[in-house]
Amino acid sequence: MKKNLLKLISLITTVAILSTVAGCGRKTITKWQSNAGNAVKGTISGKTFALVGKDVSNPYMQKMYEGFENACKKIGVKAVYRGPDLATPEKQIEIINQLAAQDIALIAVAANDANALQPALKNAMNKGIKVISLDSAVNKESRMLHIQQADPEKIGRGLIQAAYDMVNGNGGIAVLSATAQATNQNLWISWMKKEIDENKDKYKNTPLVKIVYGDDEPTKSTSETNALLTNPQIKVIIAPTTVGMLAAGKVLQDKKSSVKLTGLGLPSEMAQYIESGVCPWMYLWNPIDIGYLAAYTGKALVEGKIKGNVGNTFNAGDLGEKKVTKAADGGTEVMLGEPFKFDKSNIAKWKTVY
Repeated sequence: MKKNLLKLISLITTVAILSTVAGCGRKTITKWQSNAGNAVKGTISGKTFALVGKDVSNPYMQKMYEGFENACKKIGVKAVYRGPDLATPEKQIEIINQLAAQDIALIAVAANDANALQPALKNAMNKGIKVISLDSAVNKESRMLHIQQADPEKIGRGLIQAAYDMVNGNGGIAVLSATAQATNQNLWISWMKKEIDENKDKYKNTPLVKIVYGDDEPTKSTSETNALLTNPQIKVIIAPTTVGMLAAGKVLQDKKSSVKLTGLGLPSEMAQYIESGVCPWMYLWNPIDIGYLAAYTGKALVEGKIKGNVGNTFNAGDLGEKKVTKAADGGTEVMLGEPFKFDKSNIAKWKTVY
């Protein structure tokens, strides 16, 4: 028996040595890659984190989930992606209720309506599920905190300033938004209006003529763009939604319109319109980073390292140390960073990234 025991010890030692050698030969993991062997051990390991998008086929939401999934793999949890076929709160409510009935540790939701999801999300929190919003916030009663992509004031004011510059201060502005209930869109629009109201002399020849809603549907966004072009006063369109940007860009280019376009778009989708001059420049943050940050925020909440209170800090992996701050609605949030400007000088590089 002693001889068998010595053989067993020798075998275990050999396996350990071989595992160490194999680990030394592993390829370097890039920023957005991950390996299950890197999973953090502890109470979080093996749990499930869910991301609920505005609609399941939205390319921006899919990129957000890419970052979410990669972070989940890195921290050792299972990631699931859910979303309605159409960007409606009713379908999101159904999905949230389904998730709340399962063994889910975190629900991260990009809301189609700030208030309509409250009963479903409060029910989930009452069951011990951590709830956060990202990209488009739910109200402060429906979440533990929000992942804010960038300062809403800077986004709103910056888009109006861009539109002004594109027409040299002479021409009407239209906004092609997502849904009328989208909290992020509405907040940006409120800052657009404030920028104009506070600088009446500057914008006297560049009024905000019309706001329309494409509901983040390509067909409706296309129709709304065509309708805007029947108004000769409109010289520039702001589309603070990736679906709207793509639809408007195609319409303007197909019609060889002189109306300019700016807003928030994916570089991979908008490159041809920036290169052609239809969209002189636009802005966005990396949606992959938003999803990545959401997963690490969920990790900190589930592990009990933060409670979502102002001043809480946590490690967000490749994004570094993050701090919980007060949000405009009185709740709390974690800020990703500043929006990035895309134009002819850099679009060739970024269109291959996202």
